[in-house]
Amino acid sequence: MPSFNSLIESSEWKHYIQHDFVQQLGKGTLDLTCFQYYLKQDYLFLINFSRAWGLAVYKSHDIAQIRQSLESLKTIVEVELDLHIEYCKKWHITEYELSTLKEAKANSDYTRYVLDIGLHGDILDIHIAMAPCLIGYGMIANWIQGWDENNPYRSWIEMYASKEFQQAVQKEIAWIEQQLLNISENRFKQLSQIFKQATQLEINFWQMALDKSD
Repeated sequence: MPSFNSLIESSEWKHYIQHDFVQQLGKGTLDLTCFQYYLKQDYLFLINFSRAWGLAVYKSHDIAQIRQSLESLKTIVEVELDLHIEYCKKWHITEYELSTLKEAKANSDYTRYVLDIGLHGDILDIHIAMAPCLIGYGMIANWIQGWDENNPYRSWIEMYASKEFQQAVQKEIAWIEQQLLNISENRFKQLSQIFKQATQLEINFWQMALDKSD
């Protein structure tokens, strides 16, 4: 029977959550300029993901799905972006810098893919395309949170290891599991391909930050 665990059995998933960027961040050895580059590009990433949740609102089948998607959209627009701006200030990145950023290719490739899925797919396609980000970050934080108590990046790790974020991860996994109950084998193959491609784009995002590449 199709399940979320079936989606993450690929080698891409392990490469994503155990990427060199992640391991260096977890050990506290990540170059500061790489982390700053990541934070800047992640700001643009959040903006485009809010657009994807807007598409999820439109593609919703009922009021429950509309509310679910709208809650995610509002969380990014009304909470996460402001928090991200304030967090960036702690790493000497100004709001002006964020507002004048050039989007790196790996960033635009990823977000354009998700938006394209949102335009042409259904509500489940959208969730599957965005799942590597939400669920992956939760798994990564759990994996590295106990590595080094004096890690300079501990605040980032704690953000995604927090009770609130972990609850959001489990809620999303449960929703996806429920949607997978009655789908065909061919449909699951389609979703698996979307998930695999989104995971590869997450890998590229980490590598972009590590290389500080445009």
